[in-house]
Amino acid sequence: MQLHYREQGQGRPLVILHGLFGTLDNWQSLARRWAEQFCVIAVDLRNHGRSPHSDEHSYELMAQDVLELFDTLGLDGSQITLLGHSMGGKVAMRLALSHPERLAKLVVLDIAPRFSDMRHQDDILAGLQAVNLAQLENRQQADEALAQHIKWPDVRQFLLKNLYRRDDNTFAWRPNLAALTAEMEAIGAEITAETPFLKPTLFIRGGKSDYISTEDKLYHIPQLFPNSVVETVVDAGHWVHAEAPDKVYELVTTFASANY
Repeated sequence: MQLHYREQGQGRPLVILHGLFGTLDNWQSLARRWAEQFCVIAVDLRNHGRSPHSDEHSYELMAQDVLELFDTLGLDGSQITLLGHSMGGKVAMRLALSHPERLAKLVVLDIAPRFSDMRHQDDILAGLQAVNLAQLENRQQADEALAQHIKWPDVRQFLLKNLYRRDDNTFAWRPNLAALTAEMEAIGAEITAETPFLKPTLFIRGGKSDYISTEDKLYHIPQLFPNSVVETVVDAGHWVHAEAPDKVYELVTTFASANY
């Protein structure tokens, strides 16, 4: 599958994978900053953003999509830092563990390799499905429909970035909601491997988030990524890059620039 991407800057490749219901646009502020030192390639994963839709949505397939993009762009695996947030972090882990030769370094934002219970997404799915696209006249109406299920304004604004007007002036969602709803359990799947990823790895967790637990930090992560460090951004939640962009910029820049 040919993924949609945006490339800017020069230098070692820094490839960015967004999370569930995200797009590469969520990363543009940080991508512009990193582009001063790296060749930044922000990616829309399958069933998201402007990338193609598919009924299939698994970490094996998403990792393969990213590898195909590496091939298309002719990227040198000995130079690539792959960064992923949440679902994108699990894609990055799957790729690193299955094809360690294709990466130099790995960065994972606020997700652990263990199974994630996706029931917390039920309200989000209900809110997205409650928006009557056929009768929708403006974004305010969409926000009001989402608010019946999602009380957090910042989450609604994040989701509304996926709403766009088609050529006939009607509204549509960029994510493939049918496929994502059907594959939600697969999105929570555990990332496993018989052989660990031995190259340098940075995990960044939000101090207000429970996506990376103490047990993850002490056991699950070192088991698969023995050459890893876990940095905690104390005042940030799950969207750590949006809540603490300067700290994430600093951590990733230092890690990706270092010679190991």
